Formats: sequence, C-alpha cells, structure tokens
Amino acid sequence: MTSFDFVVAIPARHDATRLPGKPLRLLGGEPLVLHVARRALAAGAREVWVAADDARIAAALADSGVRVAMTSPAHQSGTDRLAECARIAGWSDDTLVVNLQGDEPFAPPAGIRAVAELLAASAAEMATLADANVDAGQLFDPNTVKLVRSDAGDALYFSRAPIPWHRDAFAAGSREPAAGACLRHIGIYAYRVGFLKRFAAMPPGRLERLESLEQLRALEAGCPIAVAITPEPFPPGVDTPEDLARAEARLAADG
Repeated sequence: MTSFDFVVAIPARHDATRLPGKPLRLLGGEPLVLHVARRALAAGAREVWVAADDARIAAALADSGVRVAMTSPAHQSGTDRLAECARIAGWSDDTLVVNLQGDEPFAPPAGIRAVAELLAASAAEMATLADANVDAGQLFDPNTVKLVRSDAGDALYFSRAPIPWHRDAFAAGSREPAAGACLRHIGIYAYRVGFLKRFAAMPPGRLERLESLEQLRALEAGCPIAVAITPEPFPPGVDTPEDLARAEARLAADG
C-alpha cells in the first residue's frame, strides 16, 4: 500500500472503432473492463472509477467495488472523459488521479502505483511510464510510441517515428535501436485534477495533430511530463479481435 492517496479513473467507451463493445467483450467469461478495474483496485487506490458512456458498462460493474461516472458519449478523447469524471466525483484540484486505459486487463498493479508515486514526488504537471526494451520491429512500428527524456527524467519528445536517430549507425544501414536511448512509451498517466481540467480545455497543438499524440499538447504548452521506467512489463492491451484472442490465451496460460 502506498503512503499517499491517489485515485484511478478508467475511460471506457462502448463503441470502439476496431472492437465495438470492447469494455463488455468477455475475457475468461467476464467483461474486459472488470479485469482492468480489478488491476486498479489491487494497486491500492483510494477510489477506482470507470468513466463510461453506456449504461451496460455500469451494469457490468455492479458489486465490483468500483464506482461509475456516466459521461457524455460525445467526448473525443479519454482525457475529456476523465475531466468530466473528476467533476462528477467531486475531486479537489490537488487530488492525484491515474488514467488507466480501459483495454489493459494485465496492467501490473506495481506499475499503476509507480506512476502515481512518480507524480507525487515530482514538480511536473503529468507523469507517465516507459519501457527500455525496444526491438527493431517496435522502433519502426508507427503504432508503438517512442520517447526520449532528459537527464532529469522529463520527457523531451514523443513520436511514432524512430527516435532518437543514431546518425552513423543508420547511415551504415543498421535498423537497431540506439542502445539505452530509445524508450517505448506506456500509455498510462498521472495528473493532479486541477491540471487534468486545464489540459482537457487546451486546444489541440500542432505537433499533437501531426503525430496524433495527445501528450504532445502538454509539451507544446510548456508543461513538463515526468517519465520513469516501469517496474514491471505492461503486456499488450486489447484493441482488436486478435488481441482479445491472445489475451484469452494468456489468461488461460496464467491459470
């Protein structure tokens, strides 16, 4: 159990483009969103909320120990949904909230705690996690977000492109990541509620629109983002029917 209070909010949109009804898809006979909620509860959060847009999601979480905020189906991002959840929950501006994606049924509780702990100890506006294990396939995969950070641990940039670019190695034809320099971003965030509300109200930035990465909005606005290496791996989330089948196999293998 951590020595400070934090809450977890899980955005759950019913009509996901690539996997409609994703929060309610069954994994091991139970809704996907319920698996994610249990991970958040195991992390030691003071409260766990699911920010939903469909009453069927709320029904699936009955008696689960989490609370549900019914948010607008018109939200364009999970951040917008979380900002509304914060208002519904009545959290104070200094409340520390972790944004856990609703498609992460195997998110390690230690990682959820770690991002909250990072923000609690930082002067940054946001905190997130990264994995130092990046292979060549991930380096050139636009669906894998890469980041670089400063010596102080704050994010310098996030990109779908391979960064940093090792000039001499790439010129020689190497497609291997620069050793120790390239990090794979893990899409979990912590914010204080006051900043979450301000962030959701900011207009999208130029780089954000170019890369389709919402976190660049914060960097463009001059808001630092603290980055730590995850204490445990985050297995892939569930975004497609194939991902769901792999998650089912993993759950069965884990017994």
